[in-house]
Amino acid sequence: MNLRERYAYINVLRKQYRKASKINRSKILDELIKNTGYCRDYGALLLRTNAQLKKNRKRNKPSPYFKIIKPLKELWVISNFLCSKRLHPFIPELIRILEEKNEMKLTGEQRELLSKVSRSTVDRLLSPIKKEIFGRGKSTTRPGTLLKHKIPVHTFADWNDEAPGFLEMDVVAHCGDRLIGEYISSLDAVDIATYWVEICSFMGRSQRFVTDSLDEIRVRLPFPLLGIDCDNDTLFINAHLLRYCQDNSLTFTRSRAYKKNDNPYVEQKNWSIVRKFFGYWRYDTCEQLEIMNKINAKLSLYNNFFQPVMKLKEKIRVGSKVKRIYDEPRTPFARVLERKEISEDKKQKLKSIYVTLNPKQLLKEINDLINLLLKTLARK
Repeated sequence: MNLRERYAYINVLRKQYRKASKINRSKILDELIKNTGYCRDYGALLLRTNAQLKKNRKRNKPSPYFKIIKPLKELWVISNFLCSKRLHPFIPELIRILEEKNEMKLTGEQRELLSKVSRSTVDRLLSPIKKEIFGRGKSTTRPGTLLKHKIPVHTFADWNDEAPGFLEMDVVAHCGDRLIGEYISSLDAVDIATYWVEICSFMGRSQRFVTDSLDEIRVRLPFPLLGIDCDNDTLFINAHLLRYCQDNSLTFTRSRAYKKNDNPYVEQKNWSIVRKFFGYWRYDTCEQLEIMNKINAKLSLYNNFFQPVMKLKEKIRVGSKVKRIYDEPRTPFARVLERKEISEDKKQKLKSIYVTLNPKQLLKEINDLINLLLKTLARK
C-alpha cells in the first residue's frame, strides 16, 4: 500500500486501539506492524497520537534565482552551450568581459545572484531550454600499414603532458553520406598540456595537404611544436609525414589500431568543436573551403580564449565504479599563461589579443559564416 493508504488504515485502527483493552491493543499493534512493516515503537506512536499525512504545500515565495534566468541564458548561449561544470567558474570573468564591451547590463541584484548561484541551480534553470539535435555521418579512416613498424605506438597512459607542444591529431571528413569524389577534410590538433586547439581544412585526402596544414597550425601555436600523435589512417602513416617529422625533429607516435581511447583528447574535440559547428553535411567546393578556414580562424580565438576545459587529474576505482577527479575549469589561454616553458613575449602577445576580443561578437561572426556556408549547400 502507498503512504496515503497506510495513513487511512492507521486512522481506522486508531479508533479501535483507543477503545480496546490492554491485551487487544497489543493484538492491534501486532496487526499494524505485520501489514506496514513499521517498528513497534513507531507503530505505537502512530496509534496513540493524531499523526496525519502532511499535505504538499506550494511555495508561496518564488525563488529569487528566477530573476537571473534571462542573463544566465544569455551567458550560456554566448559560451556556446557549456555544461554547468565548465560554465559556472567562468561566469564572473564572462560577465566582466561583456560589461566592458557593453554587451550586457545587469542590475546589482542580478550580479549578486549570479556570483553566488550554484552549479546545480544553473543546471535546474537551464534544463527547460537544452535541446540539441545532431545527425551521424561516415568515417573515412583507412588503415595504413606500410610504415607502421617504423612509428612507435603510444597509448593514452603513455602521454607525458608536462610540456606543451605535444599534439594529438585527427582528420575529420566532411563527406556527408557518400565517399565518392573529392570533399573537404579538417585537420584537428589538440595540445595535451594546455588543451590549445587548432583546426585547418583542406580539399581531398592528399598526404601533402596534411603537412601544409601542419605548417599553418605551427604558426598559430603559442609554443613550439615538439611532437604529434595520430591514428593509423593513411593520411598520417606515410613516408611524407615521417620525413617531415624527421626533418623538423618532431616526436612521431601513433595509437593502436581500433583503439579510439588512445586519442581521447582529439576525439572529444572532433565532436565538441568540428561536428558541433560544421555538422555532418558534405562540403566539396573551393568556396566552402574558403569559408570554413575563415570559421577555423574565428574558432581558434573563441575556443582557446573563452571555452573553459576540465583536465582529468586522477581516476580512483571504488569497487566496480571509477571515480574521476578533475581540476578547476580554465581556458587554454589561462593554462598557457601558467606554463613556465612559454616565453613572456608570447604571453604578452596573447594578453594583448585577449583584451581586444568580444566573445559575443566572435560567436555572432562564427554563426554568420556558418549561415553563409549553409547557403552554399542550399544552392547545390
